[in-house]
Amino acid sequence: MSLMLLLLLLLLVLLCQTMVLPGLSASDPCVLELEELRRDVRTLQNKLLIGAWQLTHLKTHSYTITHPPPSTNQTEEHRTGALASLPPAGSLIVDDKDCSELFDRRRPGSGFYRIRPRVDQEPVLVYCDMEDGGGWTVIQRRRHGRVDFNRDWVDYRDGFGDFKLWNDEFWLGNEHIHSLVKDGENLVKIDLMDWSGEKTHVYYQNFRITEEKDSYRLRYGVYSGRGGDALSGGGRMVEQWSASLSGMQFSTRDQDHDRYLQGSCAQENRGGWWYNRCHAANLNGKFYRGGVYKGLYDNGVVWGTWRGLWYSLRHTTIKLRPLLSLDSLAGSGAGPDG
Repeated sequence: MSLMLLLLLLLLVLLCQTMVLPGLSASDPCVLELEELRRDVRTLQNKLLIGAWQLTHLKTHSYTITHPPPSTNQTEEHRTGALASLPPAGSLIVDDKDCSELFDRRRPGSGFYRIRPRVDQEPVLVYCDMEDGGGWTVIQRRRHGRVDFNRDWVDYRDGFGDFKLWNDEFWLGNEHIHSLVKDGENLVKIDLMDWSGEKTHVYYQNFRITEEKDSYRLRYGVYSGRGGDALSGGGRMVEQWSASLSGMQFSTRDQDHDRYLQGSCAQENRGGWWYNRCHAANLNGKFYRGGVYKGLYDNGVVWGTWRGLWYSLRHTTIKLRPLLSLDSLAGSGAGPDG
């Protein structure tokens, strides 16, 4: 619909309003026509807003060509190099506080949508995983190593990375994550994949982080899954004391809040994370291709209880949704994309 047509409809509404007398009933033809014109105007306004949002998104991310979704028989390397179609705009009248509300209301496909975790904050663009049971809000994703995760505090607070293609890498931002998980009634799923294509996953109930003035301190509840409880440091007491992330504040290369007095875990491990002395899990670490790596520090994309500290994973995803029960997760495996 053109802007000229919208203006014409608005003019007709004004004209009809001047003809409606106070004594006319709701069934009067002019009144009915007026209400129909108002509905058309609201529909056109919403379409124009969504179109403007899509155009802004297109310019921001320099889209030049769109392709259909990659076929399932393509290799990972071919899919990685392909441009995806423009992500869905959703609705600019944002009612959903997370992807689970959007999933319950509309059952849309996976993609980028605007949500508003808190009514006193601006909407935020997120990736919603509507497969794997549906309704997951993705807060972290590693895929190909093209996004540098060795960032300062402000970047990790506000979020960084790319939010345009299906396989982009990003960190949603600690402030947004805090808004999503501050009540703690949620379930976090971490999907992991190694360089041979093998997948595993872990769950944590009631994952939450505090506000910025407490440096986004991490708390979480019951663990389950197949990849091992790396957030708690592993099975032995020594590792748990030095590597458990429960109660740890977030650290970056320019803000050191770890318990390693001889140095900085964030600087050594090349990423922002809830370091202790230092970790058994480091999903924001340096991206090494091929898995096994060598270095002065165990600073890869690590989940130590699955592939060890000297194996850097190929794919990771951290996603969350409201906590129902672990029994409701029947059939939710390692995730559609690892």
